[in-house]
Amino acid sequence: MKSWLLRAEAPRPSRIRESPHAAWFIVATVCIGAFMGQLDASIVTVALPSLQRAFGTTLAGVEWVALAYLIVLVALVAPIGRLADMAGRKLLYLLGFALFVIGSALCALAPALLALDAARVCQAIGAAMLQANSVALIAHAVPRTQLARALGVQAAAQAVGLALGPSVGGVLLQIGDWRTIFWINVPIGIVALALGWLLLPRSRDLQDAQPFDWVGTALFLPAVACTLGALSFAGEMHIGSRGAVALLAAGAPVFAIAFVAWEQRARYPVVDLALLRDRTFSLGLIAALLAYATTFGTLFIVPFFLARALDIGPGVAGLQLTALPVALGVTAPLAGALAYRFGLRRLTTAGMVLAAVGLVVLIAGRDATVLRVVALAVIGAGLGAFTPANNAAIMGAAPLQRSGSAGGVLNLTRGLGTSLGVALCGSIYAFVQLRAPQSTPDDGFVATVTALAVLALLAALAASARSERRTA
Repeated sequence: MKSWLLRAEAPRPSRIRESPHAAWFIVATVCIGAFMGQLDASIVTVALPSLQRAFGTTLAGVEWVALAYLIVLVALVAPIGRLADMAGRKLLYLLGFALFVIGSALCALAPALLALDAARVCQAIGAAMLQANSVALIAHAVPRTQLARALGVQAAAQAVGLALGPSVGGVLLQIGDWRTIFWINVPIGIVALALGWLLLPRSRDLQDAQPFDWVGTALFLPAVACTLGALSFAGEMHIGSRGAVALLAAGAPVFAIAFVAWEQRARYPVVDLALLRDRTFSLGLIAALLAYATTFGTLFIVPFFLARALDIGPGVAGLQLTALPVALGVTAPLAGALAYRFGLRRLTTAGMVLAAVGLVVLIAGRDATVLRVVALAVIGAGLGAFTPANNAAIMGAAPLQRSGSAGGVLNLTRGLGTSLGVALCGSIYAFVQLRAPQSTPDDGFVATVTALAVLALLAALAASARSERRTA
């Protein structure tokens, strides 16, 4: 079985394989998938009003265009990472890009909203294959002493993709209609597919073929779907709605408990819970969850505050907000290169403390443009210092044979952290407004950003509590 799978993966040309830059060719190729997957998670948000008009439906109806993608993406990264450890990481990565291209074309051709939702599911399955394998491919290609640097580049690609989504979407909507934001993926995806075929190595250190845990997957998917659905509704300030309460109180805990109970006795679990017994791995995931919540909570609440409190338009608000992802994108590769010199634990802790400082400055300088932009840049720099070192610590704690599983769990954590940050900020802001009707948007902003600063400090605490592994 394993020999057949390896034959299905095309070997690289010898000239590429023997190049001294071969590992960085792999990193660059993986970054295309990381960028595209995150870009498409956020690009559709700017098109929701256009979709609402085009299909003559409610806002709640078009929200599922974004939500269906997010739920499927987050729910599948861990199971696909597990499958990739057996079936081949290059094979699933290339299949993922093919599905992503096909799904994008189907989105652009969708004649009705339901067809668009179904096409987004196809697109998300492809994106999950890309993201579940991206970290694992890097972990196998790059020497351990350069792993943090490579993961810093990959983290920068993801951050830039997510941050540029609304801006790129706005430009494309000016050029054409909503279908343009999906057509653009097709030529880029085809080029990336060809590069992956040529530049990615055949899989190594695969696990022996094992029965796939379909029962665990069947329990895992609704657990994630209920959680993300509830968090998404809460993040849009519908925390009191019956639907969100039902999802939170019944669906998510029931499926999550059933999933954990099954996985503990499953012979071949879809999510390897044994990884969580490693202190470095588990504390790294906790820190990552809190850091991602901090990142996307900030990206959510700042434009909301600028629009309601300062009457700043979306164009100017988006321009100011780019200070965060730009600083993250610049800092992450540099921090990755220096990670092992300073130590992973020290760098991750310092990064989240710096992010907390930036959030405090953001509160103090919220009415001054320069201070706001500086604060956002400081937050981005702190997150850029944290992310590659923390990812390297997590991946370094996992055996190479389980790198797909570890990468899948890491990506799952990012998705949950993203939704948690948005939901938490929306809920706090709504709570302040409801409890004190005379309160201003400024009051809600201060309370929300204070909570994000606390999350950042908790992430720093989790990062500082793990043991140091300088060579991963």
